[in-house]
Amino acid sequence: MNNKKIILPVFIIIALVQLYVPASMIFNKEKVLETGAVYKFKTEPIDPNDPFRGKYIILNFERNTFQVENTEDWTRGEYIYVYLTQGSDGFARINSITKEKLTDNQDFIKTKVKYIASDSTNTITVEYPFNRFYMEESKAYEAEVVYRQSQVDTTNLTYALVSIKNGDAVLKDVLINETPIREIVKERQTGEQ
Repeated sequence: MNNKKIILPVFIIIALVQLYVPASMIFNKEKVLETGAVYKFKTEPIDPNDPFRGKYIILNFERNTFQVENTEDWTRGEYIYVYLTQGSDGFARINSITKEKLTDNQDFIKTKVKYIASDSTNTITVEYPFNRFYMEESKAYEAEVVYRQSQVDTTNLTYALVSIKNGDAVLKDVLINETPIREIVKERQTGEQ
């Protein structure tokens, strides 16, 4: 009888914890989307042989490198803080990178060092945590085609819209010439019918 009195409360606690963890993750991402600073990250062409895995578009970014004085101070895969600023063209630029979080009010992303160039450039390539744009399965292939075409045509302006708050970053949308890729895909699919 004592076993049954203990098992039920333990079961309820475990069930509540299992509901709380994913709910808090979703709530935190929604909070970043609603109250975070919005940055535009200009994308660049991707390898046409492997642009799509599963149901998402892989995004590469033009401005994901930063020059440092000494590359030996950095390690591939280590966590870093990337501080951002808006360039005169309206797109995000890396202002600085640090190993420790700064106390000022600059917008930043906590991410990893992807690559270190120890040649004459002394650059660190950062791995942005928002390099995958997930799509609905029925629109995924068409989005891949549209994105690839937009990257080949240099007259197109393609970028990712990202909300950033307290080191977290959430990819809001991918836009081509100020139009969300979802809308472009929807137009193309309704035009084919």
